[in-house]
Amino acid sequence: MSDAERVRLRYAPDDDAIASALRGETFELYLRRSKTGPVESGDEWEEVVNDGCGRTKPVTLRVESVVGGSTVGERTRFEFHAATAE
Repeated sequence: MSDAERVRLRYAPDDDAIASALRGETFELYLRRSKTGPVESGDEWEEVVNDGCGRTKPVTLRVESVVGGSTVGERTRFEFHAATAE
């Protein structure tokens, strides 16, 4: 198995604070560490993100596509798109 280059994720709910937290380098590092292993379209992950005010918000991440491999690893990058986005 090889590390995926990129994993495209849809997130819900669509919220500015959630979008900002997901795109942070720290969250991407967290995902690479916590989701190490096989990944495929259709996988869903229930996560919690910091909303920037010391509170957390639940978010559902759904794997839309995986490019360049079949596992999440050190080199995997993530793309986040709101569930309402086309």
